[in-house]
Amino acid sequence: MKVGIALVLTSLLCICCNGQVVEKCRTDTFPPPDDTKLSTVVVNLNKAPEHRWDEAITPYKADIVSLIETITDNVNKYVLEVADIAFDLLLQTLPDPYKSEIKGVAKILGLPEGQVVLYNIFYELFTVCTSIIEEDSNGQLYHARNLDFGLFLGWDNANDTWLMSERLRKIVVNIDFQRDGKTVYQSASFLGYVGLLTAVKQPLFTLTINERFNKEGGFVGIYRWILGNRNAKWMGFLTRDVMESANSYSEAKHMLSTQELLAPAYYILGGNSTGEGVIITRGLNGVEDYQELNITSGRWFLLQTNYDPWDEAPFFDDRRTPGNMCVKQWGQENVGYKSLFNVLSTKPNLNKLTVYSTVMTVRGDIQSWLQQCKTPCTPW
Repeated sequence: MKVGIALVLTSLLCICCNGQVVEKCRTDTFPPPDDTKLSTVVVNLNKAPEHRWDEAITPYKADIVSLIETITDNVNKYVLEVADIAFDLLLQTLPDPYKSEIKGVAKILGLPEGQVVLYNIFYELFTVCTSIIEEDSNGQLYHARNLDFGLFLGWDNANDTWLMSERLRKIVVNIDFQRDGKTVYQSASFLGYVGLLTAVKQPLFTLTINERFNKEGGFVGIYRWILGNRNAKWMGFLTRDVMESANSYSEAKHMLSTQELLAPAYYILGGNSTGEGVIITRGLNGVEDYQELNITSGRWFLLQTNYDPWDEAPFFDDRRTPGNMCVKQWGQENVGYKSLFNVLSTKPNLNKLTVYSTVMTVRGDIQSWLQQCKTPCTPW
């Protein structure tokens, strides 16, 4: 009986294709409810790295600890004992300020440092996302993303959700990184993670990272790091380096293109002038492709999920095709917060792993909201 009802609901609400739940393009999701908007915390960069996160993390301590327990619960206890030692040793090799920040976070949480390193590594390896850059008819650029996380890290039968995704929603915030009382850059992020996956540096550029599924995955880079190759950058640390150091779109593009990485990734970068938008497809050792805005040829938007732009997305996880369709349906004349949020809120770009959606511009606007996909919904 329950199966029959589910099939009827699915046929009414969406089109089912190759196991994915694919909706007609939504037009009714913006503005989202006020209680889904992320709160903002401040990180003072003038403080010593060991104490930068104290005030931001302390109110969320119990929820962060619960989340890290979700990760460790999915790891064999004997493997975890070895991992605690291995990641503690790994921490000593990380560059500052990130090493010191992780030490400070671990102290606040009252957890072994190795477990906090493991928590940070998970974002380097298991993030599934959709990122979009659009240019409106006035040359204004908008940058948006869904952050999807938690695949295979425990299923909650009671709520029909991924446990990790549920617990992440309790600790995701907008972060205002300040120096001398002034904003340097802003981010939407999970507390306890010291890298950046979503960020804006006013009035210069916006940046998101998408995981790239590749045979030379992050495990290869970490293995090289353990063996002594310390020239590579952790992808989330590189994002923060760019936010700290780059003073233009071109400088940011150069940094993201030339630095050796521990994990392959897609860097999606937007600037402050017409045509400044690019998807940088990165391997461990260099750039493999650029996809750029080109307004004169009619390319006014870029959309990136987790698969190389020159390959077809797999049938079981094609968020690209319905995402492109919805962006085109809204059209360049409707570029803005409303259209982008509706695209991100349309299944399967909205799925059981989606934790939050962000829309930002170089004006310094960064607006983020919690997301939760109700059944029927694609698991990823």
